Amino acid sequence: MRYKIGILVLLSSILSSCATKKITDVSYLVASKENTIEEPKLNVFIPRNSKAKSLPVLIFVHGGYWNSGSKGTYDLLGRNFARKDVVTVIPDYTLSPNTDYDGMTKQIAAVIQWTKDSISKYKGNPNQVFVTGHSAGGHLAALAVMNPKYGIKPSGISGIILNDAAGLDMKHYLEENPPTAEHDYLTTWGSSPAKWQDASPIYFLDKNTPPFLIYVGDKTYTSIKVTNKRFIDALYPFQPEVTAVILNKKHVPMITQYFWPYNNRFNEVIDFMKSQQK
Repeated sequence: MRYKIGILVLLSSILSSCATKKITDVSYLVASKENTIEEPKLNVFIPRNSKAKSLPVLIFVHGGYWNSGSKGTYDLLGRNFARKDVVTVIPDYTLSPNTDYDGMTKQIAAVIQWTKDSISKYKGNPNQVFVTGHSAGGHLAALAVMNPKYGIKPSGISGIILNDAAGLDMKHYLEENPPTAEHDYLTTWGSSPAKWQDASPIYFLDKNTPPFLIYVGDKTYTSIKVTNKRFIDALYPFQPEVTAVILNKKHVPMITQYFWPYNNRFNEVIDFMKSQQK
C-alpha cells in the first residue's frame, strides 16, 4: 500500500511540474550591507497554460515553531494551487534565534508588499491577494496584515486562510507558559507582556479585518485548539458567519494534505477566494 501511495505521489508531482512553472529565489527585500544573515527569498508558482489574463494570488507562509522550516518543502503545495489557476507565492523568512517575531513579521509584510507591487508580472491579480499559513506561518500571515505597524492595508487583502494556526493569542499562552530557551521562545517573544500582546493577532480584530477561512485539526495540539477558539470568539462580533472547519487530522497532516492534488481543501479554498471577488 505504501509503495502504491508513493507511486501516486510521484506521478502527481510529475504532472504538477508539467502543468506549472516555478520561478525560484526571487528577492523581496532591499539588500543591506549591514545584514550578516543571508537575505531570504521567495518562489512563485504559475500555471503554464491558463487562458486567464489575471489570476487570484495566494501567499503561503510555512510554519515550524518560528525557528525552522523552508519554502522548498512546499513546492507541491505551490504547484497544486497553480494547477488550479492560483498564482502561489511561498517565501522563506529569517528564523529565530537570528531574529524575533517582529523581524519575521516585517519580512512577511515585505512579501505581501512585493506581491502587490510585482505579481502582475506573473499573471497574478494584485487586487485578489490572499494570505495563508500553517502553524507559526498562520500567526505571521495574520499578524502582518492585522497589526497596523507593519503597513499593510487590510482592505488590500482579500482574505486570510488559517491552517491549524498557532500563536493567535500569544499573550494568553505565554502568561500561562512563560517563554524559555526551548524552541528559542525567549528570543522569539522576549519577556514583556506588552510585546506578547503586540505579537497577537487577536488584539487587532476590527470591522476592517479581512474575511477568514479557518481550519483546525481535531487531533491537533491543545494549545492550537485553545488559541483558535479564543480567536474565533473574538472575531464573531465582526464576522458572525465564521466558524472553524474541523478536520479529523493531527497537526502535520493538516499541511501535508496539500501535497495531494485531489484533496478537497483545494476546492474549498478556491470557493472561498471566489466568494471574496469584488
